Amino acid sequence: MKKILLGAFAILGIMGISNAQDMTDQETMMSDDQNTVSSYDDYNRWSIDINAGVNKPSRPFAPGYYTSTPDFFHADAGLRYMINDRAGLKVDFGFDNFSDDEESLPFKSRMYRISLQGVANAGNILGFREWTNTLGLLLHGGMGYSRLSVKEPVELDDNDQMLNFIAGITPQIKLADRVALNADLSVIGNIRQDQTFDGTARQVAADFDGFYVNATIGISVYLGGNDVHADWYSREKNMATDLDSINNRLAKLENDLQDTDRDGVPNYLDREPDTVSGVTVDTKGVAVDKNKNGIPDELESSLEAKFNKMEATSSSSGNDIIEKLIDDGYVNVYFQFNSTQPEVYSYEAINYLTKYMKENTDATAELIGYADEIGNPNYNKALSEKRAQKVFEILVASGVDGERLNVTGSGEDTSVDKNSSAARQLVRRVTFKLVK
Repeated sequence: MKKILLGAFAILGIMGISNAQDMTDQETMMSDDQNTVSSYDDYNRWSIDINAGVNKPSRPFAPGYYTSTPDFFHADAGLRYMINDRAGLKVDFGFDNFSDDEESLPFKSRMYRISLQGVANAGNILGFREWTNTLGLLLHGGMGYSRLSVKEPVELDDNDQMLNFIAGITPQIKLADRVALNADLSVIGNIRQDQTFDGTARQVAADFDGFYVNATIGISVYLGGNDVHADWYSREKNMATDLDSINNRLAKLENDLQDTDRDGVPNYLDREPDTVSGVTVDTKGVAVDKNKNGIPDELESSLEAKFNKMEATSSSSGNDIIEKLIDDGYVNVYFQFNSTQPEVYSYEAINYLTKYMKENTDATAELIGYADEIGNPNYNKALSEKRAQKVFEILVASGVDGERLNVTGSGEDTSVDKNSSAARQLVRRVTFKLVK
C-alpha cells in the first residue's frame, strides 16, 4: 500500500509540474494589445469543495473491534486554486466519526485532519473537452496532519497525533457555470499512529501505521468573474479564438501598411489618403502646397506653364483666351476613383468658370462628365453624369443661373492607357464647353 500511495503522489507531481510549465509558457506570450486574448484571464481559478459521505477504517484495530462497511460519518471541505487548466493546489479539512458495528465491542472515536494536496485535471489532460463539457475528472494527492480523539470505551487524555498521506479520484458532473456535482474516493495512510482506531491498544506497524478510505459526494462552488472555471476550460476553443483575433489584427495591419494613393506613405500614417497620383508629399502624406492655395505645387506649376504658353501664342482678346482655355480642355474638375466629390485643387477650375459666367451674362456652358475604364460601362456612364451634376450644383450655389448650364454624362474616356493610374486620374473629370 505504501508503494501505491507514493506512486500516486509521484504521478500527480509530474503531471502538475509539466502542465504548469506548459501553461506558464503560454502566459508569458501575453500581449499588451487589448485585442489579444489573454490565456491567464480566460477562466476562474478558485473553488470551494464541500463533501460528505462514509468511511471505512481497515487498520489498526484491537481484537474484537471493527466498524460497519460502510461506516458513518465523514465530511470534508477544501479551498482549491488551479494554477492553470490542468494543475492546481488545495487545502483540505476532514472529519471522520468511527463507531462500532453491531457485532463489535463498543467504541467511538473521531479523526480530524488537514492536508495540502496537488490536483491534476485529468479531464482536460485526457481531452474530455473534445467530446463533453459536462463530465470531468480530478486526481488529487498530498500530505498533512491528523489527530485521533477516542471517546469510548475510555476517553484518552492525550490525542494521538500523526502525519497523513492522501490520494484520491474525483469524477465531476457540471450542473451550471458556477456549480458542479462531484463524487470522491480517497485513501488515507497515517504515519506514527500509536493508538488503534478503537483507542484500547497501542500498536507498531512496519510501514503505514493506519489506513482508511473515504467515499463521498458533494459540490464544487466556483469563484471569480469569468464565465468558465479551469475545470471546464477548453484550450482548443481558446486557441481558435486567439487565431481569429490574430487574423483580425493581421488583416488590420495589412490594410494599414497599404498605400492607397501610392504616395509612398502607408495608410496608417497618411493624413491625406487620396492625394493625386505623382505629386510630392511630406512625411505625413500631405501634398506639398507652399502657398496654401489648395492646389499641389507640382500641378499648379504645370497649369501655369500651359496657361502662360497659351497667352504667349495668342493674339486674341482676353475673353477669347479664356474661352479657348475652357474649350480646349485646360480648365477641368478632377475626381478620385469612384468619387463624385471634386479634388480640392479642382475648385480653382470651378471658380475660373464661375468668374467667366458672371462677367459674360449671355454665355451658356455645357458640363461634360467622364469616368475611367475601370468597372462596368453602364455604372461609369451614370458616374460621369453624377460628377457633372455635382459641378452643376456647386456653380449654382456660387451664383450662376442653372438655366445657363447643361449637364452631360459621356461615360468612359477611352483615349488613355487604362493600365496607367496617372492617365486614369486625368480622365476622371468634368470638362467645360462654352455654347455661343
